[in-house]
Amino acid sequence: MGMRNPVDVRTFAIVAHGGAGKTSLTEAMLFDTGAIGRLGKVEDGTTTTDFTTEEQKRQISINLAVATLRHKGKTLFALDAPGFADFIGDVRSSMRVSDSAVVVVSGVHGVEVQTEKDWEFAEDFQIPVLFFVSKMDRENADFERTVGELRKYMSEKVVPLYLPIGKEASFKGVVDVLGGKAYLYKGDGSKEFTEGDVPAEMTEEAQSAREALVERIVEADDELMMRYLDGEQISGEELSKALRLAVAKRTLFPAVPGSSTANVGILQLLDVLADVMPSPLDMAAREAGKNGETVKIEPNPAGAFSALCFKVMVDPYVGKLSFLRVFSGSLTSDQTLFNVNKGEEERISAFKFMKGKDGEDQKEVVCGDIVVIPKLHTTTVGDTLGVKGTNFQFPPIQFPLPIYSVAVTPKSRADEDKLSNAIHRMREEDATLHFEKNPETGDNVLSGMGDVHLDIVLSKIKDRYGVELETGTPKVPYRETIKKPSKAQGKYKKQTGGRGQYGDAVIEFSPRDRGAGFEFQDKVVGGAVPKSFIPAVEKGLREALVKGVLAGFPTVDFTAALVFGSYHDVDSSEMAFKIAASMAFKKGIVEASPILLEPIMNAEVVVPEEYLGDVMGDFNSRRGRIMGIDSRGRLQVVKAQVPLAEMFRYAIILRSMTSGRGSFTMSYSHYEEVPAEIAKKVIAAHKVEEEEEN
Repeated sequence: MGMRNPVDVRTFAIVAHGGAGKTSLTEAMLFDTGAIGRLGKVEDGTTTTDFTTEEQKRQISINLAVATLRHKGKTLFALDAPGFADFIGDVRSSMRVSDSAVVVVSGVHGVEVQTEKDWEFAEDFQIPVLFFVSKMDRENADFERTVGELRKYMSEKVVPLYLPIGKEASFKGVVDVLGGKAYLYKGDGSKEFTEGDVPAEMTEEAQSAREALVERIVEADDELMMRYLDGEQISGEELSKALRLAVAKRTLFPAVPGSSTANVGILQLLDVLADVMPSPLDMAAREAGKNGETVKIEPNPAGAFSALCFKVMVDPYVGKLSFLRVFSGSLTSDQTLFNVNKGEEERISAFKFMKGKDGEDQKEVVCGDIVVIPKLHTTTVGDTLGVKGTNFQFPPIQFPLPIYSVAVTPKSRADEDKLSNAIHRMREEDATLHFEKNPETGDNVLSGMGDVHLDIVLSKIKDRYGVELETGTPKVPYRETIKKPSKAQGKYKKQTGGRGQYGDAVIEFSPRDRGAGFEFQDKVVGGAVPKSFIPAVEKGLREALVKGVLAGFPTVDFTAALVFGSYHDVDSSEMAFKIAASMAFKKGIVEASPILLEPIMNAEVVVPEEYLGDVMGDFNSRRGRIMGIDSRGRLQVVKAQVPLAEMFRYAIILRSMTSGRGSFTMSYSHYEEVPAEIAKKVIAAHKVEEEEEN
C-alpha cells in the first residue's frame, strides 16, 4: 500500500452545547461507516467516545475523544469535544488542530450559549464551519427556525445543503438541494435508505433553496458569478467545485438536518464531510515562531514533518497517551521524534488511529492525521514535534483562565507527600487546571473551570493516586495598612549576669498610596543609632510586618522612618535592635488607625439580554460596582468590580441564575478598604483561630 494522500484526509471538531447530540452523532457516524456493529446510547453508557467511568456515570462527555472513520475512500478524524462549559479547554484545543468544525445545534433548542462560544472559537481560528441541525425527529424540532437563528446570531452566510422531509415524529429523510434528489429512511436506526425524486409537495421549497444556495456558491468565484448573472446554466460539477472553495474560504456555512438516534441523514452528512469540507491541503499555512521571527508552515505532504501535541490522557491500562495533529510532512513509526520545546528526542512506540478508547496501529502518518502515540516521556500539551533539526515552534494553545477555586487539604501525612506528584500528573493532562500554594494565606488552591470540573479532578486524584483531599473555600488574602501618622519607641533591655542586650529605636510611621508597598527611611542624626545597626532595624520591621496587628495579615503601603534611638557600647547587638524595631512596629501601628484591605477583582460577565437585570442585581448584593455594559450581538457584557471574598462560588451561582447560559472571567484589580462591619467579623474570626491554636 502506498502512502495515503492528504487530499483524502478530513479533520474536524464536533462541538456543541451540552446535550445537543455530539456523542450520538459520532456514534451514528461510526455505525454508518461500519466501524462499529451497533449504535450505542449515551443514556446507558454504551457509546464509543464516552468511555470513562465518570462519563458513563454523569452521562456527559468530559474528555475530547477521537473517532477515526473511513467513508468514500477518505479518512475522517472526528474530534468529539465535550459540550459542558467546565470542559471548554478541550473545545479550544480540538478546534485549534482541526481543518473545520461541525457545530451540532439541537433542532428543538436552537442556538444555545456554548453554540455561541464554539462559533467564537471558529472565528478565532478562522476555520470553516458546518452546522448539523440534530434531533429533527423530536417534538418541537424545526429546521427553518433553527437556520433562522443561526443566520441571526452566527452569520447570514448559513445555507442549507439538505432539507428535511417530514417533521418531528414523521421526519424520515432529506432532500439534496444541489443534486435535486431525495433520500428516504425507515427511521428505525438502520442505514438503509432509498434514493428518489424530490417529493411533489417540496418541489417549490427545494427550487428556491437551490437558487439561494447557487447565489452563495457563485460569490466565491468571479468568473462563475459573471456567467450566472448573464443567465448561463452552470453545470453541477462546476457548482460542486465552487461549493468546496466557498466553504474553505468561509464565504458559505452549510447546514444539514438529521437525527443521530433514528439514523436519518447521517450518511448524507458524511458525504458532505467527504466531498465538501476542506482537506489539510486546502488550509492556509500555519504560523510558527523561529528565533523570534514568524515562519509559515505549509500543509505540504512532501515537506519536513511537524506536529502539535493538543491533548494528553492517562489510560489506566496503557499509561500516557499523547494526541498529535500532523501539520506537514509524513513520518514512519520506526523513525524518531524530536520535541522542539524540550529539545529532546522521543521514541515512537506506535502510531494509533483512535476509535474512542481503542487504537488501530499505523505504520505511517501524513499531513492532516490525528494520531495517538503511547508513552512519550517529555511531551506535554502545546509542544511542537518534528524530526531532529526542526527549529520552529507552533504557538502554544491559549486556554481560558480558571474561574472556580477550592482550598485543598490532604487528609493524612502520606497524602501530603503524594499530593504534588498527583497534581503534576493531572496538570499534564489538563491545561485548564491550576494549582498554587498561596504564600499569604498558606492555602493549597486548586482552580479550574467550574465545580463539576474540580469534582472530577478530585475523584481522579483519589482513584488513580490514592490521595484523599478535603476541600473548603479558599481564604481571602486580606492585608492591613494605616490611615494616619504615628510615632513609637521600641526599647529592648535585658540584664542578665555577664553581657546584657540593649536596643532602642524611635520610629515614625506614615501612610503611603495604595499599592506603593513598604518603605524604610534612615533619618537618624548625630549617630544616635550606629550605622552598623540600622540594617537590623529595617530587618526587624520587615519581619514584623508579615503579621499585622489587626488580624495577622501582612501590613502594606506605609513608610517607617527611624528618627532617634540610643545604644550601649557593650550590650547593643543586631538582635536587640531587631527586637526593638518590632516592638516599635506593634505600638506604632496600633496608634496609626490600622485598617483591613481586601482584593477587588475585575469581573466580566457575558449573558443573553434576558438575564441582565438578575446579574446586575446580584452584583449589588455582592458589594459590586457596575463599571459598564456593552453589547456583543445579542449578548450583554457586564463589567464590574467586586471583592474577591464575594466571588468564590460565583461560577455555580451564575450557572443557576442564567440556566447555564452565562459565562464570566475574572482578574485581580487592586486592594481597597474593607467596610467596618465586615472587618469586625474578619478580625473576630482571626481572634478565635488564634485562641484555638494556642
